[in-house]
Amino acid sequence: MIEKTSFLLEKTVLVGIITKNQSKKILDEYLDELSFLTLTAGGEVIKRFTQKMQSPDPKFFLGKGKMEELNSYIKSNDINSVIFDDELSPAQQLNIEKFLKCKIIDRTGLILDIFAQRAKTSYAKNQVELAQYQYILPRLKGLWTHLERQKGGIGMRGPGETEIETDRRIVRNKINILKNKLVSIDKQMSTQRGNRGSLVRVSLVGYTNVGKSTLMNSLSKANVFAEDKLFATLDTTVRKVVVENMPFLLTDTVGFIRKLPTQLIDSFKSTLTEITEADLLIHVIDISHPNYQDHINSVNFVLSEIGSTQKPTLMVFNKTDKYYNEMQDVKDVFDIEYEDTSLEKLKSVLTKEYENKAYFICALNKSDINNLKKELYKKVREIHITRFPYNAFLYPDIS
Repeated sequence: MIEKTSFLLEKTVLVGIITKNQSKKILDEYLDELSFLTLTAGGEVIKRFTQKMQSPDPKFFLGKGKMEELNSYIKSNDINSVIFDDELSPAQQLNIEKFLKCKIIDRTGLILDIFAQRAKTSYAKNQVELAQYQYILPRLKGLWTHLERQKGGIGMRGPGETEIETDRRIVRNKINILKNKLVSIDKQMSTQRGNRGSLVRVSLVGYTNVGKSTLMNSLSKANVFAEDKLFATLDTTVRKVVVENMPFLLTDTVGFIRKLPTQLIDSFKSTLTEITEADLLIHVIDISHPNYQDHINSVNFVLSEIGSTQKPTLMVFNKTDKYYNEMQDVKDVFDIEYEDTSLEKLKSVLTKEYENKAYFICALNKSDINNLKKELYKKVREIHITRFPYNAFLYPDIS
């Protein structure tokens, strides 16, 4: 696998811009998430730099004056890395590196680094490595310092490729090898999915760090790794669950995130096959997050990318125990006046919006999880009886 960037004890600053399509409030939310990503990767955020612009500068992303201010701060505070909230073009990244003379990382590169840290199985590692190579291919000139074109002069005009062309060819070959390897593994996994028999398949989907793995542990009594960090789980986990006397397969999948790198959507589409082949989705949402609706939209976007928006879905709003505390923290930190909506009022609104298919739980302490289990039983029973009507007597209707 490509060598991972180390963020251990590195002091970092974050950079983002305010545009007509991205207000200060939205940018603050994005930078909060970027700060959490940096923490997950092992970095320490020292300061944030923002600038109001019509659009990013094509050369430096920021304006020249803000770049001078950023450069001065980096030198006087011994900053190791600068992390941009948006994906930089290869030319922008090269120009900024030359100007600031420090490590420059964009949101995509940071997410790829976290994925590289979190991948445990051979399959996940291959997927991440493929995404990394696809990301660095157009950035080779900026990343590898030895890649200079051959100098002219006597004896220096030999046949063959320049170093940069050679290395691009090597990376393209690596990409092809990894794609072929993933196709082979996909065939094996397809066979494994086919061997699971006639059990109904249910998949957990949702934004990263909303509690999917914790909910899976609560429903299945499994011991899936769960941690309060972004992308704690990359590898797909499948467990057999029995609710009442109804067995089904429950799958925990990788969490989604806003501005998810295209390379990761492409390379992880095979992992998301578990979602495309599911009979029922459980969309888990962190109701304590002030922008949970934005998270819902981000998840729905990825579901649309893989053609899974029409599947039967239960909306499960998790972390009800944190609702009031998180709302107050947002007000205190950002001095933003959110509508003072009680949890009960919000439950009423969301229940109506999702036609009585919204459930409110705390997966960590299993509060209010029985209502979800009852609905799961009914939904799984409906799917099973449709396929095997002669089994209806085995599973009584509890509605």
